[in-house]
Amino acid sequence: MNVGEPAIQLSDVRKAFGQNQVLRGIDLDIPAGQVTVLMGANGAGKSTLVKVLCGVHSADGGEVRLDGAPFAPATPSEALRAGVVTVHQNINDGVVPDLDVASNLLLDTLASGSGTFLKRREMRARAREIAAAVGLEIDVTRPVADLTLADRQLVSIARAMAHAPKMLILDEPTSSLSAVEADRLFDLIEMLRERGVAILYISHRMSDIRRLADRILSMRDGRIVGAFDEKPLDYSGAVRAMLGHEMTEVDIRVPERGRPVMEIKDLVLREGAAPFSITAHENEVIAVAGLVGSGKSTFASVLFGLQPPVAGTMRLDGGPHLPANAREAIRAGVFMCPRDRLVNAVVTDFDITENITLPFTRRHSRGSFLSFRSERATARKMIADMGVICQGADDGILTLSGGNQQKVMVARWMAEASRLLILDEPFQGVDIQARRDIGRKIRETAPSRGTIVFVAELDEALEVADRILVMSEHSVVGDHRNENIDVSAIMAEVVDAATARAAGQ
Repeated sequence: MNVGEPAIQLSDVRKAFGQNQVLRGIDLDIPAGQVTVLMGANGAGKSTLVKVLCGVHSADGGEVRLDGAPFAPATPSEALRAGVVTVHQNINDGVVPDLDVASNLLLDTLASGSGTFLKRREMRARAREIAAAVGLEIDVTRPVADLTLADRQLVSIARAMAHAPKMLILDEPTSSLSAVEADRLFDLIEMLRERGVAILYISHRMSDIRRLADRILSMRDGRIVGAFDEKPLDYSGAVRAMLGHEMTEVDIRVPERGRPVMEIKDLVLREGAAPFSITAHENEVIAVAGLVGSGKSTFASVLFGLQPPVAGTMRLDGGPHLPANAREAIRAGVFMCPRDRLVNAVVTDFDITENITLPFTRRHSRGSFLSFRSERATARKMIADMGVICQGADDGILTLSGGNQQKVMVARWMAEASRLLILDEPFQGVDIQARRDIGRKIRETAPSRGTIVFVAELDEALEVADRILVMSEHSVVGDHRNENIDVSAIMAEVVDAATARAAGQ
């Protein structure tokens, strides 16, 4: 297929779930040899569109054509055999944690039956070839469950690449990758583009879009509402089309901070890391920025009692703070919303109400009886406060879009008063408007507590924080008040630290 010719064509594609019209007549072409970025607010229909293309859902109407022929896969394996490969945002959708790396990389071969009689030595040799082809340096005998999120993502991507796809769909693929790993992925995407593969890349990250996009499509309310392919690409226009209105700038006015809440002195997060000291105050939102592997999640885990520090002291409201577990941390008033909602936060069998009130059922109990009225009242208030789009508080959590699930997870930890609120990447996988909604609520409720937000993108920090800390090598290497801030200085700290780390390896 020639570059620029449509690899896949959609005409009037429709999909509904009950009365909910999710896709309302999608018309689009995805050209071979180009990266098409798809942007859309949470609930716009992006995930449903992807699931139609990869065989999870069947369309209710319209037509899809692949290489000019009708394409209506009944299953994901059928789509895979046809050359449509999807790497999902939820990393565990692309790997089987209980199997080793080799079995994961060859999973589709094994599932088809063609690899039934492969010897373990042959499997591992073939798996090493697949891993090497994408620059993945990893022990293929390791269980995937033992890998970091970033390495799981790379295994999922390597597995997809092994199929020599005609079309590759990537859903927020850099959300768990370090800068080095993201660069490796970008190199792979550019290689596939040169080979004529059609690539549908779902992301809102400016850095990803600037690096990769040949064109941008904006989606809203189940329709494609904008196509941008003239260079330079009009990112602002794409955002306006996606939201249906102009995007207002966030004006951070740093308030007077209150009394100290969490005082950290000479904290060491791992052996060999430099000690650091910081204080979080009432009415202050601190954002912690840094690359994947910089120590952000370790820092969050130490604050929340999931692991002890190597050295140093923490004081909460003047008293010692060294919780042995999350329960002790919560009892002390330290709450944490973890990253990776589907692995660490969402209870898939629960409705929205149960997901919000789960850690605090005692507060909704009368004697030994749980007050469902009290739970629902809290849930309804948080749904309204966070702008969660749903039919009602009794909806199943998995009926929500990813961004609305994320709002529910943040709402869980903001539904009750805390002394220190820790949010580990609360904007992961959400669109720009949802990010603003969550950030506004964080700041509105900040006066009564200290708040520490761990972020993946500097833009996120600039939109939510009074103070920005930069982490590298499991230590704090920069501290910036968010007024007339020198963004280049922050980026220099991140890049210089990353460069120094790479040079030392």
